[in-house]
Amino acid sequence: MNVRKGIGYLLGVLLLLPMWGCSSSSQVKAPQVPKPQPASLVLATPLQVSYQSELALARLGQMLGEMELTTEQRAELFYERAVVFDRVGLRSLARLDFNRALREKPDFAEAYNFIGVYLVQQQNYDEAYEAFDSALELAPDYDYAYLNRGIALYYGNRPELAAADMKRFYEAQPEDPYRVMWLYLAEQKLNAPAAMSRMRERLNKYDDDAWNWDLVRLYTGELNATQLMGNVVKGVKDNRELAERLCETYFYLGKFELAKGNRKEAISYFKLALANNVYDFIEHRYALLELELMARKPLPPGAQSSQGKSSKQAS
Repeated sequence: MNVRKGIGYLLGVLLLLPMWGCSSSSQVKAPQVPKPQPASLVLATPLQVSYQSELALARLGQMLGEMELTTEQRAELFYERAVVFDRVGLRSLARLDFNRALREKPDFAEAYNFIGVYLVQQQNYDEAYEAFDSALELAPDYDYAYLNRGIALYYGNRPELAAADMKRFYEAQPEDPYRVMWLYLAEQKLNAPAAMSRMRERLNKYDDDAWNWDLVRLYTGELNATQLMGNVVKGVKDNRELAERLCETYFYLGKFELAKGNRKEAISYFKLALANNVYDFIEHRYALLELELMARKPLPPGAQSSQGKSSKQAS
């Protein structure tokens, strides 16, 4: 799921730029969909920096360096360049430009939102809350700021507040399975059986043929991981779509296994979520955070061996 959904492009001059979300010429345009097999992995060609992204960065840099711009225009251009940097994984440069945008335009809600995301990834939760609060003060209906603040509260171990933000995010589009998933993950920390019951109700009410409802069905027990992976590849049109689906799927599989105490499997899935280079998806961002948190919290003595036994039994 792209963290930038719901943010419009803000400067008309940038409409001259080509779309930079396309795959580069070196990527596989029409992957041969692998046949699902038990215990097999589905892989995509990792996304590479596209020609369109490189061109966009060059043009934005030229415009910032050579054009006479108003303060508002400079803020917009810094923001747009930061978004491209973020999309290609150059997050330090992206954060620098988001901060530049805020210096030019202190009421830039979207820039506060991105700064908050970076602060969460650094586990600097208090400053992240402040950034998201600023975004929501400026744009009270900015629902993705509720999602991102909810994620910050989730990882910051403030489950009641996290669930409240996730519910606000969910209610804006209740037919979105990703919103169902994140609301469940937040509510699970408060009351796991009740959270599961509500997720089943939402699934029954809004379920359609979209592939990503299978992520919810995995959690409710209506299908297993092998069936999920078999369904993920159905209808895939190109390598980018496959990479994006796999990033999402492997992240939620990691969360699923981690909740069952299967750390080894969870680690593998989080690493697979990172492997496709879908840098601007929240699943990519927080797969890395999950791995960092797990590295700081080693298993107690004897837990690894017992976990291994349960994992073998589950397979």
